[in-house]
Amino acid sequence: MATTDLATAPATAPRRRAPTLREWLAPVIPGSALLGWLGPLLVTAFAGYLRFYRLGSPKAVVFDETYYAKDALALWKFGWEHNTVDNADKLLIADRHADIWSDGPSFVAHPPMGKWMIAIGEWMFGATPFGWRFMPALVGTLSVLILCRVARRMTGSTLLGCAAGLLLALDGLQFVTSRAALLDIFVMFWVLAGFACLVNDRERSRRVLAEKIEAGSLAARGRNGPFLAHGWRYGAGVCLGLACATKWTGVFYIAAFGLMVVLWDYGARRAAAVRRPLTGTLLLEAGPAFVQLVVVALAAYLASWWGWIFKPGGWGRGEASGNPLWRPFEAMPKLWHYHKEMWHFHTGLDAKHPYQSWPWDWPILRRPVAFFYTEPKGGCGAARCSREILGIGTPALWWGALAALIGVLFIWLVLRDWRAGAILVGFLAGWLTWFPSAFADRTMFLFYATPMIPFMVLGIVLVLGYLVGPAPAAAVGAHAPSVPRAASADDGYGYAFDEYGPGGGASAVRPPPPAAGMRRVVGAAAAGAFLLVVLANFAYFYPILAAQTLSYDDWHARIWFGTWI
Repeated sequence: MATTDLATAPATAPRRRAPTLREWLAPVIPGSALLGWLGPLLVTAFAGYLRFYRLGSPKAVVFDETYYAKDALALWKFGWEHNTVDNADKLLIADRHADIWSDGPSFVAHPPMGKWMIAIGEWMFGATPFGWRFMPALVGTLSVLILCRVARRMTGSTLLGCAAGLLLALDGLQFVTSRAALLDIFVMFWVLAGFACLVNDRERSRRVLAEKIEAGSLAARGRNGPFLAHGWRYGAGVCLGLACATKWTGVFYIAAFGLMVVLWDYGARRAAAVRRPLTGTLLLEAGPAFVQLVVVALAAYLASWWGWIFKPGGWGRGEASGNPLWRPFEAMPKLWHYHKEMWHFHTGLDAKHPYQSWPWDWPILRRPVAFFYTEPKGGCGAARCSREILGIGTPALWWGALAALIGVLFIWLVLRDWRAGAILVGFLAGWLTWFPSAFADRTMFLFYATPMIPFMVLGIVLVLGYLVGPAPAAAVGAHAPSVPRAASADDGYGYAFDEYGPGGGASAVRPPPPAAGMRRVVGAAAAGAFLLVVLANFAYFYPILAAQTLSYDDWHARIWFGTWI
C-alpha cells in the first residue's frame, strides 16, 4: 500500500479544523519566557499570602488533624505511627516537647506519604498548629504555580495560565484544605504534578517524533515508527506513586492517565503517517509506559513505607532482622497483610457522620464540612458571635465549572481538542471512581473532591479561551512558533500535528480568519466578569473559611442553604 511521505506532504491539513487556542490567544500576551514566569509567580505569591496569613489560627486541633498531626509526629520520632495518650491534642498545643506517647503501635488506614510531609513542618516549627499546617499551605501554594504553567502550556497564553492559577487560589475548598493538616491537598498536589509531567512529555515527544520524521532515519521510516524515550513520564510515575502513597485513590489517576498517554502515542504516530500506528504504539510505547507509570509508581509507593520496613515495632511489623539488607524481603509478607487490613477497613467503613455526602452532591456543594466552629464571647460587637472553618468550594467557581465542563465535553466530542479530553479524564478520575463506594454506602466527604479542582479550573479556562474567540491572523503570524514543515500532517482528529501536538502552533497551517471585533470585546468582558465574580464570592466567604470572628447574623447570612449547617 502506498504511503504518504511527510517531507512532501502539503503544508495545510487535508480538511478543515477548528482554530486553536494558541492561534487565538498569542496576541493577547506574547509567549516570552519572562512573562511566562513572572505572571505565574505573582499569582503564586498572592496565593501564598492568603494561605500563610494567620495560618496558626485557630490555635486548636481542627477536624481530622487530631489523627494526622499526631501520626506525622510519630513517624518522625519512631518511623511508624504510635498510639498517643487521651489528652494528646491539648499537650501538642501546650508544649511541643510534651511526651504524648502511650504504649504500642497504631493501626492506620492510609499510607504514610502525606504524614511524612506534614512531619517536615513539625520538624521545622514544632508540633504546633502552624507547624503541622506548614506543608499543606506550601504545597497548596505550589499547586497554583504548577497549574499556571500547565494551563499556559496547554493554551499557549500566559494570560489564561495566570487566570487558571488565580481561580485555584480563590477556591474555598482548596484554600481550606491548604490550611489544615489533612491528606487530600497532598493527593491533589501529586496528581497535578504528575499531569504536568505528562503534558510536558506530550509536547516534547511529538517534537522529537517530528524531528526524526524530518531527518528520515531508518527507524522513523519503518512500518512501526521510531522509539521515543518519554523521559518526563518517569517523573509522572514518581508523582502519581506518591499520590497513591498518600491515599489509595491515586491509583485511579494512574489507570486513567496510563490509558490517556497510550491514546496520545497512537494519535502522534497516526499523525506522523506511520504505516502501522497501532502496532507501533503497542510494541514501542505501551510497554515502556507501563514501566514509567506503574512500576515506577509502585517503587515510589513502597519507598514511602521505609520507616515501617526498616525499623522494628510498627503495627504488624514486630521484630526486624539484624541485617538491614534483609529487612525489605522480610517485611513484604507482613506489609501485604497490613494492606489487606487497610482494604477491609476502607471497604467496611459505613459509619454515619453528620457531614458525610455523596459524589453526586459534590459538584453542587450540597453538603460541605464544618472543620471548626465555636461561639466565642465577644470580639464581634454583637451579643452572639460565630467563628467557623467551613470546608466548601467557592460557589461561583464550582457552579461555573459545571457549565464549563458541559462545554468541555462538547469541545472534545465535536472539535476533538485533546485538551478537553485530558481535562475530562482528570476530572472523571477523581469523581466517577467514588460512585461504586457510594453505592456501597461508604462514608465520604466533600473534601475528597479536592484533587478534582485543578481540572475544573482547566475546564473553565478552556471555555473562556474559546469564548474570547480568534485573534486577527496577522497578529497570530507574528508570534507563531517555527516548526518543521514535515510536522504539518493531520492527526486524524481535525488538528495539525506540529511540535505542540494537535492544535498547537500556527506556522504549518493557514491562520484562521479574524473574529468580529465585537465578539472579542464581549468575550473578554464576560471572561473578566467571571473572574471578578469569583474574586468577590471568595472575599465574601473568606471569614467563614479562615475562622474569623463574625456576628451570628453575619455568619448566618453566608450559610445559603440549610444543608450547609
